Amino acid sequence: MSQQPVELRVGGQTYRVRSSATAPDLLRAADLVDRRLREVAGSGRAVTSQQMLLVALTLADDVTRERERRQSYEQRARRSLGALLERVDAALEDTANVMAAAPGAPPQIGR
Repeated sequence: MSQQPVELRVGGQTYRVRSSATAPDLLRAADLVDRRLREVAGSGRAVTSQQMLLVALTLADDVTRERERRQSYEQRARRSLGALLERVDAALEDTANVMAAAPGAPPQIGR
């Protein structure tokens, strides 16, 4: 955990937070939450616990959807890379077979 607390302003309230996250990261996150709260509550109005909960749930949903999207991209990338590696292996095998069958080809070691 951080030794120095960081003051964050969210929903018109100031919070002193200690965290393992850096101060700039905390400030960026607090700014995001504050902006979302203003969208929900409107500027200059008191923020209710229900609005805080709505923002928290919305942000959690955003994180979940982004995580699922990233996992989908990773799976597609793995499949594409696997297919590409299979094509490279097949091309190398074909090249090795052509080289071995060529007249005057050097002896193949380890085959």
